[in-house]
Amino acid sequence: MNLKKTAFSLLAAGLLASAPAAMATTFKMALGDAAGGTQWELGQKFKTLFEQKTAGKHSVDMFPNGQLGDEQNTVNNAALGTLDFSVLAINNVTPFSPTVGVLTLPYVIQSAEDAEKLTLGEVGKELTENTIRDAGVRIVGWAYSGFRVLTNSKKPVTSLDDLKGMVIRVPKNEIMIATYQSWGINPTPMAWSETFTALQQRVVDGQDNPYITVSAMKFNEVQKYVTNIRYIFSLEPLIVSESVFQEQKPEVQQAILEAGREATEHSFAYLQATEEQIKKDLAEKGMEISDPANGEQEWIAKATGTVWPQFYDSIGGKDKLDKVLKALGR
Repeated sequence: MNLKKTAFSLLAAGLLASAPAAMATTFKMALGDAAGGTQWELGQKFKTLFEQKTAGKHSVDMFPNGQLGDEQNTVNNAALGTLDFSVLAINNVTPFSPTVGVLTLPYVIQSAEDAEKLTLGEVGKELTENTIRDAGVRIVGWAYSGFRVLTNSKKPVTSLDDLKGMVIRVPKNEIMIATYQSWGINPTPMAWSETFTALQQRVVDGQDNPYITVSAMKFNEVQKYVTNIRYIFSLEPLIVSESVFQEQKPEVQQAILEAGREATEHSFAYLQATEEQIKKDLAEKGMEISDPANGEQEWIAKATGTVWPQFYDSIGGKDKLDKVLKALGR
């Protein structure tokens, strides 16, 4: 009997000793972009910080280039709790939580500092609460990718007249589609995973994305011309499944939130440090870069005058936009 008790005690002690290891978790993080862009940079920094803050008890595996599905699918999967984290373009969150669209209205954000002020201030807090309520996901970090510039394979574009007749890929996002329509063309909505091949095969002539994404996706291999439009500043939130988040112990939740904040700070510094050099590198690789004529005034007037009123209801009312503009001192 004593031998049985001793054996049981040894077994119990062994199980208790192995419990922390058994409870260790490896989280999956989806990224729409390839390694090397701001999504990857944010994700890598978050991974490093989170693993440090949990003393290696928890880890993050990253899956870039849409390996776990297109960006909108990852929102669905996170909402269902079958995916832990995703870094994705904000326009792919908007269909699930429309008020987030206020940050994608054309020409609302006019500088990187505007983007930082909105995401880290009261506006960002409110939008995070809305995504939890509407989509079942929580924004815990932000990647700052810069303004979406227009690229194409046909000719330099400096005016809206130059744009006419071109086939431009856009995400499946109503605000972005409406913006191009205000400029006089009907864009082609297309999944991100199909975009490089469509450009390569000349199914579409062009697309828009930040310089860092153009570089990471090697669009210089299939696009010749760049136009420095500044209609949308590209924000790429890091989301966590709210059900997964709520399943974690308080100290793990805190580690997620802290790692997200610190990774966000890193992303802003990374953009400031790298964007100009990336732009120069693309020019050296043969891309021709132009600015819109007359300070982009025609583009701005048509987009803000036509698009903003169309989406007042979906973003929660005109007063929501007014609140954002007031926060920016405009």
